[in-house]
Amino acid sequence: MNLNEKIAYIRGLAEGLNLDQSKDEVKVLNAIIELLDDMAFTVTQMEELCDDLSEQIDAVDEDLSYLEDDFYEDYDEDECGDDCDCGCCGGDDEEEDVYYDVTCPTCGETISVSEDVLLCGEINCPKCGEVLEFDFSELEDECDCDCEECAEDK
Repeated sequence: MNLNEKIAYIRGLAEGLNLDQSKDEVKVLNAIIELLDDMAFTVTQMEELCDDLSEQIDAVDEDLSYLEDDFYEDYDEDECGDDCDCGCCGGDDEEEDVYYDVTCPTCGETISVSEDVLLCGEINCPKCGEVLEFDFSELEDECDCDCEECAEDK
């Protein structure tokens, strides 16, 4: 049952009681039923408007999706290849720096260091001054890529 049907049912129940229309209580009851009828009409209109807006939003979203596909299509293709560092086509330069947590064995201080610092090979602990060394020689031997840096190291 929708709202209008429920209001009609209540109106029928009230009329079936054969109440004296001159009494104040009956006038209040009839006014409440009229108010409910008006509210049901307003809610029905709002539901229809909401459905219309939802359809329009879906259409705009679909159109936007097509525009995004067309617009970003040019940026998705790497002109220089997957390992591009030039920054012109979405290569590696646009990625955020990666940080690693390193714990000093002497004082237990945890330090967040960037990948670049790790690749340098060492850093001094800011708390105790101990030199922390990073050895990646075992990892470099296992490298399977064909990049220039790895070829020079081999």
